[in-house]
Amino acid sequence: MSKTFVYADPHFSHKGVTQFLRADGTKLRPWDDANLMDKDLINLYNSVVDPNDKVYFLGDIAFKPSALHILARLNGDKVLIKGNHDTLKLSQYSVYFRDIRACGIFNKFLLTHIPVHPSQKARWKGNIHGHMHGNSLDDPWYTCVSVEQTEYKPINIETVMRRYEAL
Repeated sequence: MSKTFVYADPHFSHKGVTQFLRADGTKLRPWDDANLMDKDLINLYNSVVDPNDKVYFLGDIAFKPSALHILARLNGDKVLIKGNHDTLKLSQYSVYFRDIRACGIFNKFLLTHIPVHPSQKARWKGNIHGHMHGNSLDDPWYTCVSVEQTEYKPINIETVMRRYEAL
């Protein structure tokens, strides 16, 4: 049986993200080299996603067109929810993604890259998003699934939705 995953902010081949720091001054990601980061991210991704699984990419895939080829090495049926750094032409993304959207809806959960305004809370069960990397909002209605918060691999959306059951 196929599964559905969410995955945000891999920033493939982005050397700068290997230098980002947390508020306490520690490194945000364990890599110093973008090529090694890409290799590890691909392996971690494929360790949980099977070819028949569906993956919602919640933005910030890669900064440059030359890094998009990495997506061909990733398992699954891919849907892109565009992020603020996904600024290439749609035709460049459509080679790798079955669908490209500004946001998505999954079982009354809103899937976005950037967290939505709190005024939208009444319409949805929760907001599953990326963009915040190592940070999170102090509100359980929001769940950040940036790779830094999911052990650098996609997370099953059922696992994320179960977090809301206690609310």
